[in-house]
Amino acid sequence: MARHRKYEAEGAADPALDMSSLIDVCFLLLIYFLVTSTIAPRETDLGMALPAATPSSEQPEIEPFFIKIEASGAIFTGVGASQQPMDADMSVRELPLLRGQLDVYASAARAASSKPLVQIYADGAATQQRVIDVLNALAGVSISSVTFTDLLD
Repeated sequence: MARHRKYEAEGAADPALDMSSLIDVCFLLLIYFLVTSTIAPRETDLGMALPAATPSSEQPEIEPFFIKIEASGAIFTGVGASQQPMDADMSVRELPLLRGQLDVYASAARAASSKPLVQIYADGAATQQRVIDVLNALAGVSISSVTFTDLLD
């Protein structure tokens, strides 16, 4: 009679998990998210032209566009009697009314072959976020000549 040998299965040892394929998948996911993500322009990447230390004696080719930011967050355009209220809701950060008016102004300036110029007056108690929202609106319509002023007539 033939003897039958009994073999023990080697499965009794601790099971191991192969990590090499998991690392490959993680790197592929990382590359996928890096390639497909959109990079929003930060405020430091706007490329604004800063004003000179001394005032210029030459007049600009086009009237500057005035923007006033009040302490409450309300935004006004123009000066004096021609001042118009724009976006006053602090929860809305896109500023659609201001962006529309800036788009019209920038188109008119470029049609006249001149560079659009914007002057901003920000109240001392205005939040920095509201000023950044205005700068983002300016960048959205490709206006880079911006000065800050403390005098409004």
